[in-house]
Formats: sequence, structure tokens, C-alpha cells
Amino acid sequence: MKLVTYMTEELEERLGIWINGKVADVENEGKRFNLELPNDILELLESENALMKKAQELNTKLHENDFTAVKYDVILPPVPYPVSCRDAYAFREHVAAARKNRGVDMIPEFDQFPIFYFTNHNAIFGEGIVPVEKDHLQKLDFELEIAIVIGKYGKNIAAQDADDYIAGFTIMNDLSARQLQMEEMKLNLGPAKGKDFATVIGPWLVTPDEFADKISKTTTGNKYDLKMTARHNGITISEGNAKDMTFTFAEIIERVSYGVEIFPGEVIGSGTVGTGCYLELNGTRKRLAEEKGESYEPVWLQNGDDIELSIEGMGTLKNTILWNESEYSIFDKKKKV
Repeated sequence: MKLVTYMTEELEERLGIWINGKVADVENEGKRFNLELPNDILELLESENALMKKAQELNTKLHENDFTAVKYDVILPPVPYPVSCRDAYAFREHVAAARKNRGVDMIPEFDQFPIFYFTNHNAIFGEGIVPVEKDHLQKLDFELEIAIVIGKYGKNIAAQDADDYIAGFTIMNDLSARQLQMEEMKLNLGPAKGKDFATVIGPWLVTPDEFADKISKTTTGNKYDLKMTARHNGITISEGNAKDMTFTFAEIIERVSYGVEIFPGEVIGSGTVGTGCYLELNGTRKRLAEEKGESYEPVWLQNGDDIELSIEGMGTLKNTILWNESEYSIFDKKKKV
């Protein structure tokens, strides 16, 4: 099942199911089959399995019967207002390459446990335009990730049980203002302003049953054989696979839930797939060019650029970067010492 949140032409946000390029309204279509369902994704998730089972039943019926496709203004993030948003660091290839490009050894602690940071759950975008400030355009980067949405309450969840807490999967683009990020990370706290302006998810929330033939079960949770691709202004710049995650989402949930309760509607990103951002790509290309005695001009996202992220079975998340043309800069606010 592919769940979407859409905005009607009357600017009302509603919950839908994406079927063959059309959107069926969950609440209204549910009434046809005597299924009482909400028009909000968080209400659906907060019921844990109860309403999700009804939604799955509706999905089956809609595939078997005609339905009236809704007219919508825009597809919003599948979870527009997540309870929280964390981002992990689960792909070793990305971490190792980024560190090599900086001339530092791979940190051994990476292989011991999964880590994550909290980003701004009030700055979630879906497909379409992503507005940015002047300072964000200084080394603006994409990050190709897969994310999960939590569907059950829990605490101190063991990895062997954790996959049952995943309501669905979506594409994530952890947009990153690298100049701001590199500046603040010198103080060993963060990331903050380099990350908090926009996290993009969508276009759908895809339930785990859709990937039954893509799962490899391990003692530490499921791995998913899903191709991941990024295109910048129509040109493919990154290709990877979700199965290359060093830590499974089950292991990440185990650590996330240690000593704290997790809630339905929380979003957790995988971290960047190998080659899945310009920070890594630019570093690798520069290092290889210098080895040949050549120069390399780094590439970043610019005002007006299109960035498209695709994951097998999850569709394509398309965005356009748009500067708001304000000259206001927090770089200019730095105190002189």
C-alpha cells in the first residue's frame, strides 16, 4: 500500500492511497465499504495496527473496484508533521569515503553501534519547490537516503523484534548547507543550522508488505535489496542500494528506543548511501584529480536546480531549489575576535 497526504484544490490536507498514478481518498472511499478511517496520517498511525489493517483492506478493495480519483493541488510529505525526525549514519561506504577524502582514518567506533542525530521535524517538505536562504546556497548538498516511519509505541525494543515497529518506508533527501555545517561542527556540537532548514520526504509512505520479495532476513533485522538513484538536472550522479546498510533499521530502532519511548509518526533516516551526496563525490573526484596532477571544480546545488531521488518501489522524489532572494546572512553576524 502506498499512502499519500495530498492537498485538495480547496487547500485541505487529506490522506489518500496512491493506486496506478491516481489518488483515492481514504476517508471517503472507506465509507463505501463500511470502513471507518481517518483523513490524517498521524491518526492512522497512532491506532497502531487497528486502523492500518482497515486501510490495507480498503487498498485491496480499491484495486478490485473502480473508484473516483480525487483532484489535488499538490502531493505533500506523506507525514507532513512527524512526531520527531532522526537521521542515522548507517552506510559504511559513505563514512569511509568521506573520511578518506579528508585524509583521516576510518573511525573504529562506527562498526560498534549505530548513531543518529535529531533534525528539525517542523521543516519537512515534500515534492516541489524547496525555499532556501542565501547562506544555504554556500555548498548546498543533497543526501540520498531511505527513511522509515514508526507505527507502534515501544521502549527498549530488541533488534529481533524491531522490524514490526516499521509502518512504512519513504525516500529522504537530507538537504545540507555544508558551509554552515562545517563551520558549526568545529565546535563538536551539531549538526544544526547546516541541516535544520529542510528535510524532504516522499512521495509515498510504502508499507513493508510491498517489499516482501526484496527482504533478506538476518539475525539483526531485515535488509532490503532496493536500488537507489540520484539525478541532478536530469543527469544521474549517484547509484546505490539499501542492502548495503551496515546497520539494519532494526538495529537503529533498538538503539533509538533504549531508555525512551518511541511513538507512531516518528521518522528515522538511514543516513547517506555510498556516493549519495556531493560532499563525498566532490572529495573523491578532487582526490583522484590531484593524484593525476589535475584540478577539480566542485559541484553543488544551485538556485533553480532540480534534484530527483528514486528508490525502487518508492517512486521518485522531485524538488527544485529556490532562493528567496533575501540578502540576509547569518555568516555576517559572526563576532570578530
